[in-house]
Amino acid sequence: MTKMETGTSTISDGKPAINQLLGKMKKIKGILVLESAFILMLLAMFIFPIFGMPEYSIIRDTIGELGAQSAPCAWIMNFILVLLALGSVIAGWSFYEGFLLHRIILVLFGLSFALTAFFNHAPVNPDMQYNINEAGWNAYFTSTAGLSFIILSIATSFILEKQSDRQLAFAAGISAIFLSVLMSEAERSAGVWQRIMYLISFVWMIYSFKPEKFNSK
Repeated sequence: MTKMETGTSTISDGKPAINQLLGKMKKIKGILVLESAFILMLLAMFIFPIFGMPEYSIIRDTIGELGAQSAPCAWIMNFILVLLALGSVIAGWSFYEGFLLHRIILVLFGLSFALTAFFNHAPVNPDMQYNINEAGWNAYFTSTAGLSFIILSIATSFILEKQSDRQLAFAAGISAIFLSVLMSEAERSAGVWQRIMYLISFVWMIYSFKPEKFNSK
């Protein structure tokens, strides 16, 4: 009888360890999706303009215009945007465990970002025919994605324990505001400002959502 109780105790004690391992594996999968999508985005934002869209300007035109209506590489770029949105939500969901408001904002960001891939930007070439309503929805979801990211990053700075992490989260949100203003005020270099904003935003997410950072909350 004693032996059976010992065996039961061993199995019971092993369950939390197994659940913890499975939870950690899910977190790792989420960050891997986000990291993979980020690498693909880096390749796409610099390679597509050279080989696929000669009329496209890296300095002037935005990343969304790589996935514009009638763009030759649109489906690839839009797939990458959806992958980024999905990776952000999966990786961030575990990170914001216990913080319902942050999870809601995270989902809003991911949904808005993904919808920019389904409602495409106007073509780079202004002489091409395109769907004005679709371009309008693209602008709307781009704005809601940007706004929700700003709110999310600044709100995250209030739940972190380490001062350096709090400062990074706050800086990510402020930089997104500053670079968004630059994009609207200096349209001729909007492509540069948006690329910098995307780099800062997703590097911050990857850094913050890594499983080893979960204890910083």
